[in-house]
Amino acid sequence: MTTTEEPTDPRDSLHGGLPDRYLTPEDLVTMFSLPSVETVYQWRRKRIGPTGFRVGRYLRFNPAAVRAWEAERTALDDAA
Repeated sequence: MTTTEEPTDPRDSLHGGLPDRYLTPEDLVTMFSLPSVETVYQWRRKRIGPTGFRVGRYLRFNPAAVRAWEAERTALDDAA
């Protein structure tokens, strides 16, 4: 006899693998010790920073995308 396990919290089925919290530009400033939030916006304009997306007027970053971007940058620096 097989049983299917129901999620204990109904919100678990809604997340579908999404992070608990998306990062803000201020989070990136703190993580990477950047001079200001303007640096994050410059990266976005130049398309050299981690991929972000807009939620209304707010800019957000997926933590997995930021980690992937950081790993890529680290690998490039190690190769140089």
